[in-house]
Amino acid sequence: MYEDSIAFIKKTYCTDKAIGLHEPRFLGNEKKYLNDCIDSTFVSSIGKFVDQFEGSISNYVDANFAVATSTGTSALHIALVVSDVGLDDEVITQPLTFVATCNAISYCGAAPIFIDVDKDTMGMSPNALQVFLEKNTTIKNKKCFNNATGKQIKACIPMHTFGNPCRIDEIKKICDDYFITMIEDAAEGLGSTYKGKYLGTFGDLGVFSFNGNKIITSGGGGCVVTNNEVTAKKVKHLTSTAKTPHKWEYIHDEIGYNYRMPNLNAALLLAQLEQIDSFLASKRQLSAIYSNFFNKKNIHFFTGLSESLHNCWLNTIILKDIQERDRFLEETNSNKIMTRPIWQLMARSKIYNDAQCENIKNSLWLADRAVNIPSSSRVC
Repeated sequence: MYEDSIAFIKKTYCTDKAIGLHEPRFLGNEKKYLNDCIDSTFVSSIGKFVDQFEGSISNYVDANFAVATSTGTSALHIALVVSDVGLDDEVITQPLTFVATCNAISYCGAAPIFIDVDKDTMGMSPNALQVFLEKNTTIKNKKCFNNATGKQIKACIPMHTFGNPCRIDEIKKICDDYFITMIEDAAEGLGSTYKGKYLGTFGDLGVFSFNGNKIITSGGGGCVVTNNEVTAKKVKHLTSTAKTPHKWEYIHDEIGYNYRMPNLNAALLLAQLEQIDSFLASKRQLSAIYSNFFNKKNIHFFTGLSESLHNCWLNTIILKDIQERDRFLEETNSNKIMTRPIWQLMARSKIYNDAQCENIKNSLWLADRAVNIPSSSRVC
C-alpha cells in the first residue's frame, strides 16, 4: 500500500540500506576537540570545553546564562528543584510528551496534571490551560491551589513536541497570571523559533537535550538556560554536588546532585554546535521535499504554525486513523525504514494513569494518527 512512500524515502536518502529515524552527523571539529580534551587530561566535569559550550549555547539562543548537565532529564529535574517544587506539590504538563517530563516531576515527589494539546502544534493548548485554571483553582497570597486536592500548583511544563513550537507566549502569560513558574521543555526544540524568538527562552527556565538522537549531540547531555543570574548560580551549585569553593576541603552546604556534563562530552557538543546552521538548513530542505511528496499523496505533512520556524527535528505525517498508522509503521519498518508513532500518552501509561487528567481528545486523536519518519541530515 505504501510502496511509493518507501521508494521515495530510500531515494531521498540515496540508499537501499537501513535508514534510521535520526542519526548523528560528525562532520566538523569533533575529533580535534576530543583529542584536545584527552591531551589536556581534563575529561571529567572541569575543563575549558564546558565553559566554552555554556557561553556558546547561551549566545546562540540569546539567553543570559546556560548550565550544562549530564542529561536533558537531569536538566528538567534541577529546573523543578530550583523552582521550589517538592513533595505533594503539583505540576501541569501535557500527556503527549516523552516520559522524562513526568519522571522529573516524580523525582521531586510532586504529581502531574495533564492538560490537552492543540492539534496544530502538538504542544500544550493555552485555551485548555486557561479553562482548567479558571474552573479548578483558587489564588491565595499569590499562590495557585487546586480546588480538588488542596495542593499548590507550583509549575507548568509545556513541551515543544518534535521541536515544533507551541503557543508558548500565551502559556507564559497564563502562568504569570496564576503565579505559576513556567519551565519550558525545549528538549527537542534547539534552533526553532516562535515569533522570532528562540525556544527555551520564553519560560522562567528552559531546558534542552543533547541525547544521541537530537540535532546536536554530546552522546548524552542537556542544559538549563535562564536570564536570572541568581537562578543560574543555584543550578550550577546544585548540579555540582553543592560543593563550596575551597582549595582542598570538601564542604557541601546542601543536598546536591552530580548532574555535571563532563568536559569530554562538552568538547563533542561544542563541535556540533558550530555546525548547527548547516544541520538546520539540511533538515529544513528535507522537510520541504517530504512536504511536497506527501501532500501530493493526500497524506497530511505536519508543518505547524505560520509564526514559527521549525527545526524539523522529527518530521511527522498525520494518517487517517490508527489502522492506517499501523499499516504504515508495519510496511516501512519491514523495509528497514525506521518510523515511529508518538509516545504512549502519559495519561494512559501504567505509571501515570491515576494522575489528574482533563479532556485530552486532541492528544488521543494525534496518538492514533501521527507517525515520525526518517529525519537525519542528509549526506548525499
